[in-house]
Amino acid sequence: MPRRPRLIIPGVPLHLIQRGNNRQPCFYADEDYGFYLDWLQEYSRDTGCSIHAFVLMTNHVHLLLTPTDADSAGMLMKRLGQRYVQYINRTYRRSGTLWEGRFRSCITQQEEYLLLCQRYIEMNPVRAGIVEHPGEYRWSSYGCNGQGETSALLSHHPVYLSSGRTGEERQASYRELFRHEMEPGIVDQIRRATNGNFSLGNPRFTEEIAAVLGRRVIPGKAGRPCKQTVDNEKNTEKSR
Repeated sequence: MPRRPRLIIPGVPLHLIQRGNNRQPCFYADEDYGFYLDWLQEYSRDTGCSIHAFVLMTNHVHLLLTPTDADSAGMLMKRLGQRYVQYINRTYRRSGTLWEGRFRSCITQQEEYLLLCQRYIEMNPVRAGIVEHPGEYRWSSYGCNGQGETSALLSHHPVYLSSGRTGEERQASYRELFRHEMEPGIVDQIRRATNGNFSLGNPRFTEEIAAVLGRRVIPGKAGRPCKQTVDNEKNTEKSR
């Protein structure tokens, strides 16, 4: 069965996740995390991707970015992944694949869901029980977004920048978002959209994205396919 094409529109934020093969580790030492972030900074600039949030977990990576072109995110992950795998295989004298196939992603509505998605990403270490507060985890963007640490890698999205007149105000506003746990329904919605390569947003947003891309951008209903779907499949088979 052919893979569904990714939903990507230049200028619209994209949340993506890439996992280690069979959920195995892809980071073994502090140096590994450091090299990955260095190369992420280099290749994100080369490919035209603005990075808004990230977290590097032991066996997977989350990124929130805005691509300038339709192929920007794909080129970023391809170049970054290849270089990082070469480094890991050489350093640890291993061979074979490191990543679990293609990265998964969801196109994200910036007005209502961008900061929710940033919280979801930066709360990963807390949900995993590694730390009690996201500021305690070294390998995420929370230190920059919430605590004012400098980062040449990150580029704040206009939604974040509109939350305050100064850096201190924006950071305080951002920290306020983390005072309460995310609703389980929102967490599940982000996971479903990302793992299924669907859109993440309200009904108006999904309708607009579907109209622009000319295809379904939310999960279909379970059950028998409608007659139109069956007819389309039959026509496709005849044309092959």
